[in-house]
Amino acid sequence: MKTALLAAAVLAVALVAFAPAQELESQESFDKAQEAINDGDSSAAVKFLSQSIKADPKHASSYYYRGRENFRLANIDQCVKDFNKYVELSPGVASRQWERGIALYYAGEFQSGADQFKLYQTYHDNDVENSVWRYLCMARADKDTEPARKAMLPIRNDRRVPMMQVYELYRGTIKPADVLKAIEEAGGSKEQIAGRTFYADLYLGLYYEANGKTKLARKHLDKAADPKLAESGHLNSYMWDVARIHVELLKRAESREEKKQTKPNSEK
Repeated sequence: MKTALLAAAVLAVALVAFAPAQELESQESFDKAQEAINDGDSSAAVKFLSQSIKADPKHASSYYYRGRENFRLANIDQCVKDFNKYVELSPGVASRQWERGIALYYAGEFQSGADQFKLYQTYHDNDVENSVWRYLCMARADKDTEPARKAMLPIRNDRRVPMMQVYELYRGTIKPADVLKAIEEAGGSKEQIAGRTFYADLYLGLYYEANGKTKLARKHLDKAADPKLAESGHLNSYMWDVARIHVELLKRAESREEKKQTKPNSEK
């Protein structure tokens, strides 16, 4: 009996010592990942975050940041898995996960994306982008923009120019030119105007795409994905990544279509 108790005590001490060692290893890898993120090295960030998760599978923040960096690498399916795991480990943050909603859109999980944006509305109810992304998810899920337009989440006063005009565009009360006119009328520095124009181009592009006007959509999306905007202090860099990834995915689809059309017919 004494031998068994002694063995159990030794094992307990070993487990207690092992747990902090795992946590320390996980945190060290997490810190390296943050450095890589700051340097703009998403591949290295994913590697270090994977090491952090391996050392401590319940390190919730590692899943969140790995999800963001996997998105930047256009690893959409893995990105969704990471965000899902983050919410599973930290259910209290579920309502804040707009990045998860965008990832679900690109993964083709449109209804889940719409549900995420509806949930986000309970956390922040004055964000035009949230309402617009729910519209986009619903339009893709229903293959029709009309139900999405009628069910848009209400936004009272998003003070960012030209967000309220973007909102009214998606509601069908104004024209695309009115979005750009709002930027012109607001004035501001060259950098401010560039940041505002980015959001106009992104959401005009997505609007045209949802309404089947692919050439107009591509024109605005290409402008939004301009690499010169990547370091701008007047826009959310993650949203610039959204524009970049969107265009990258469009190019991939175009390349696949070109290969399909030029492939020799084996039956000839």
